[in-house]
Amino acid sequence: MELFEKLYDEDEKVKVRFVGFTTEVARYDFGIVYTNLFFGKPLVICMQTGRSTLLDPQDLEDIEYLQAIFKIDDRQQAAALAEFFNETLPALPFEPQYY
Repeated sequence: MELFEKLYDEDEKVKVRFVGFTTEVARYDFGIVYTNLFFGKPLVICMQTGRSTLLDPQDLEDIEYLQAIFKIDDRQQAAALAEFFNETLPALPFEPQYY
C-alpha cells in the first residue's frame, strides 16, 4: 500500500554559484542553484542560516519578503540585497511547470 503519491522525481545537472560579500553592516554567503524546475526560478540558499527561497526579479520588488525570508531587520540592508540579486539573477521568462 502506498502512503504517498510521488509528484516528481527529477535528475538534472545544474549550475551552482557561490557568492560571498560584505556590506558596512553584514556579511552574506549564498549558494544560487540554477535549475529548470520551479518555473525557472533560481533556488537561493543563505549558507550561514540555511534559509532558502526561489527568487526571480519580480520577487525582488518585495523588500518585506526578502526581510522575512532571510530574517533581515534593516530595510536598507534588504534593499541592498535586492539590488545585488537584481544584478546577479537572470531575468527568466515564465516557464510552465505543471501541465
